[in-house]
Amino acid sequence: MKEYLSKKQKKQLVRILVTLAAFIVVFAVDKAIDLAASAGGRYGWLLPFGLYLAIYVAIGYDVLARAAKNIAHGQVFDENFLMCVATLGAFALAIYRGVAGLSIEGFDEACAVLLFYQIGEFFQHYAVGKSRKDISALMDIRPDSANVLRDGEAIGVSPDEVEVDELIVVYPGEKVPLDGVCVSGASTLDAKALTGESLPREVGVGDSVLSGTVNLTSTLTLKVEKAYGESTVSKILDLVENASEKKSHTENFITKFAKYYTPIVVFAALALAVIPGAVTGEWAQWVYRALSFLVVSCPCALVISIPLSFFAGIGAASRYGILIKGSSYLEQFEKANIFVFDKTGTLTKGNFEVTSVLPEERRQQILRLAATAERDSSHPIARSILSCCDEAEDGYTLTNEAGMGVIARRGEDEILCGNIKLMSAHGVRAEQVDATGTVVYVAKNGVAVGCIVIEDALKPAAADVIGQLNAMGAQTVMLTGDSPEVAAHIASATGISRFKASLLPADKVSAVEELLRDKSPRDKLCFVGDGINDAPVLMRSDIGVAMGGIGSDAAIEASDIVLMQDDLKTLPLAKRIAKKTMAVVTQNIAFSLIVKVAILVLSALGLTNMWIAVFGDVGVAVLAILNAMRVNTKYDKKKD
Repeated sequence: MKEYLSKKQKKQLVRILVTLAAFIVVFAVDKAIDLAASAGGRYGWLLPFGLYLAIYVAIGYDVLARAAKNIAHGQVFDENFLMCVATLGAFALAIYRGVAGLSIEGFDEACAVLLFYQIGEFFQHYAVGKSRKDISALMDIRPDSANVLRDGEAIGVSPDEVEVDELIVVYPGEKVPLDGVCVSGASTLDAKALTGESLPREVGVGDSVLSGTVNLTSTLTLKVEKAYGESTVSKILDLVENASEKKSHTENFITKFAKYYTPIVVFAALALAVIPGAVTGEWAQWVYRALSFLVVSCPCALVISIPLSFFAGIGAASRYGILIKGSSYLEQFEKANIFVFDKTGTLTKGNFEVTSVLPEERRQQILRLAATAERDSSHPIARSILSCCDEAEDGYTLTNEAGMGVIARRGEDEILCGNIKLMSAHGVRAEQVDATGTVVYVAKNGVAVGCIVIEDALKPAAADVIGQLNAMGAQTVMLTGDSPEVAAHIASATGISRFKASLLPADKVSAVEELLRDKSPRDKLCFVGDGINDAPVLMRSDIGVAMGGIGSDAAIEASDIVLMQDDLKTLPLAKRIAKKTMAVVTQNIAFSLIVKVAILVLSALGLTNMWIAVFGDVGVAVLAILNAMRVNTKYDKKKD
């Protein structure tokens, strides 16, 4: 527990324990021998009054101070005011009974109310600290300084003073202060604080390096690509710091509810004391009932536990590299039951891979001929071929045939590498292969040698994630610019229920608009994209989720939720966190209202005493807070 408490909170814990111990001793002695009677005489009540007053002041001086300060600023009706009125009223009632020679009742209840109120506050601070620790892990990515190379010397400056294209040096153990490209050195980076992923990443010359990661092993020299204000670390920090501003509908309702509820119950308690008291003449009895009514009516359980539940949910998500921009998006995401996926970079890896070479026995020959023809190309398909073969031959003159492929010539040798149209145009008889993906045909000197099948490979977790969402009763839809054949293959492999293919970027927006029109008002549509070219659709959907948005400005700007790890498995995990959060919120609201209404009625009828009222207020609040803390527990990514 200590790791979540500040120095001030630890002092508060000591104060609570000391005063609680003192209260238990005084209370036990009072009930055993009746302190007022033991002191004897007309002023015997002063002994318990003095002992309980010392405890009251020790545990409640800050509550009294806050109430006075708020009243001075015109903020009268809050929980501090209710606590003060109820407890000071109980003390006044006990003094009245002592002066009147009646049995004393009220000193112990007044102290108990403040003691348990402070215990509830302590649990709240502990729960907030626990959730804040997970969120603040992201805040630890903030760099303190940057070592910029100027005149051949590394100078420590503030990161916001470094300009684009300047060189910075990152030593082992330091945080990377700015986004850049490695121009010298090779090292291992720890991205856990940034993405939640524990596996280190190896980088070398030419690799992109994101700010917020930690350099572990060797010195790196980076060329800065973005100013600090535009860097990944700056945008992530801004997102986290402003998350609390996006309040959910439930939080806003509870805030408005408390605003009107508190003054109503204060005047109701006043009426309960005055009207029956004036009619019956039993002022002490009805004042006591009114004070009990005031204690139990405090909306602490709702005002504290509901925001805390959402905060705990956002904290739990942060621990797994899921950034949720506010509780309103967490609330909306729990209702999401239509999941629309972009294909490239979301369900698939976003880079082409050679999946087969036909015929297999001529694999190396086919790859060598294709690599020879494609060696100077920067096309993704060409890069995928070159990544499988480094035996390209020199001396060929390359000619690009637009829309068909490449011709490589050297003397009398001629290599054709392209689609079936290229083969037909040059009179090569090649058997057309029916395969999902892109088929690259290879021929040499007019004779077909074979073909290469290239696909944008599925992410390993895609099918499992879609299966989990389908099991939750959600609809799954895929939108892609690829051909219907490729789309059908991906849908079949993953379990996607519907898809639309051959879409241009603008068509995706239209497709989402159509899905939004067709859904019922209770349905919520969640679009999941890579965050690079899907910004319009992310913004238009009810909930926009960006995959692997740590390197994409568009993702952070346009999405409501960012899956930092580029890991699809965190999508159903985020859904489970949101579902648990909303379940806890509902439980706390129902439990708090039912118990409070019941005890309010019983207090008004005189069927309960102030001890039961204490439970109705502080006890319910503590239970609601402990329930809210259940949200920020460990989750299993693989759990269905």
